[in-house]
Amino acid sequence: MLYYILEYINRIYDIPGFGVFQFITFRAVLAVVFSLIISLLIGKSVIQLLKKKLIGESIREVGPESHKSKKGTPTMGGIIIIAAIVIPTLLWADLSNAYVWLILLSTLWMGGIGFLDDYIKVFRKDKQGLKGKFKIIGQVGLGLIVALTMLLHPDFRGSRGLISNSGHIRVNHALQMQGFQSGDRLVAIEDKPMLELPNSEEPLSIASYTVERKFQETIKKVRISISESSRREVADVLFGVRDKSFVTKTNIPFVKNQVVNYANIAFWEKGSDGLFGQFIYVLIVIFIVTAVSNGVNITDGLDGLAAGTTAIVGVTLAIFCYISGNIIFANYLDVSYIPMSAELVIFCSALIGACVGFLWYNTHPAQVFMGDTGSLALGGAVGVLALMVKKELLLPILCGIYFIESLSVIIQVGYFKYTKRKYGEGRRIFKMAPLHHHYELSGIHESKIVTRFWITTVLLAVLAFATLKLR
Repeated sequence: MLYYILEYINRIYDIPGFGVFQFITFRAVLAVVFSLIISLLIGKSVIQLLKKKLIGESIREVGPESHKSKKGTPTMGGIIIIAAIVIPTLLWADLSNAYVWLILLSTLWMGGIGFLDDYIKVFRKDKQGLKGKFKIIGQVGLGLIVALTMLLHPDFRGSRGLISNSGHIRVNHALQMQGFQSGDRLVAIEDKPMLELPNSEEPLSIASYTVERKFQETIKKVRISISESSRREVADVLFGVRDKSFVTKTNIPFVKNQVVNYANIAFWEKGSDGLFGQFIYVLIVIFIVTAVSNGVNITDGLDGLAAGTTAIVGVTLAIFCYISGNIIFANYLDVSYIPMSAELVIFCSALIGACVGFLWYNTHPAQVFMGDTGSLALGGAVGVLALMVKKELLLPILCGIYFIESLSVIIQVGYFKYTKRKYGEGRRIFKMAPLHHHYELSGIHESKIVTRFWITTVLLAVLAFATLKLR
């Protein structure tokens, strides 16, 4: 909202310096700052309110002994996180962007499910919280909404047309990041006026643009160059061609010049936009949203663990969003160029600030827990972000902590049931699941476990970045 106000003031009054608000990088910094300030300002008040309402965390009787002292610590602190994410995003993001609205919906949707779970645990005194089937229904519902939106909404169907019939550039941030400014008018591509897509199916090679720019009442021609490219995506962006199979495709880590199309699993269908192929994609989206949101929920068991790891994951996803939304970087690194996705950097920045701000109150010994309100919201956001920028196949690496925590629970439960059926008594592989409790019962202090998990997440984030070149 502030973004629109400041842009309007700049357009009407042309105040020096106000043009900086057009840049995503500057607004991302503002989103981080606002998110930190909001979480710090409202955090104390929310904690006091939760204490007044006696909204305390119930501790499992079979949990580590050190956790007994945490009984009564306020939960539902995820309210702080959600507020610190949503408010800065609404203030500084381009709200005409479909990506922004879908990620906000995902965060609020999963936050709402988590809130219901916490409410039942605290006010109804039911330690089981929201029944598992209702959680699954909520997660499946979100996955269905995300998948259908990406399949049906035109802004997600491949490259978005950036040039109108008259040849005037539709000003948006994807263009601004390439060097375009408000008021620019396209003159030529490679010095040849070309405003219609050639009939030839051959890839179009584009080296530079020539635009007319108004500078102090004088019209000047400016050349904006990009690296030489024969990628079809560049032509799609310039001429508004929509790849119907774009949504169901994704990049393959460690493999160059290759993408996988989930719809091709339905090999009996001709083409990649058949009904069964799209149904398979919907199932994959539902699985990813459910798996990641549950992964963060399981990870949230130690002071600062979920918030810290998610902040690191958020930094990584912010960079991926920036790369995917910039035609130059996307072309250089050979990843899918996704117009409009760069605006997600604002959301990622707010998420980072919210997690870091929450750590002010959540580091050991925690003054408040995020509860399912926060963990499910963060997990839903991470999963949907990865899907939007075609990085879902990187999640086992980038979100390795969530993955191994979830896997430890699956292994523990599966092995216990197997041995009980075979030997008459259940046996365990870990001292306690999830994995962080195993280390606690092994005598490692909580703070050391959290710090080591943070370090591991940093290393995994570096490995995720390395996949851009290690191919």
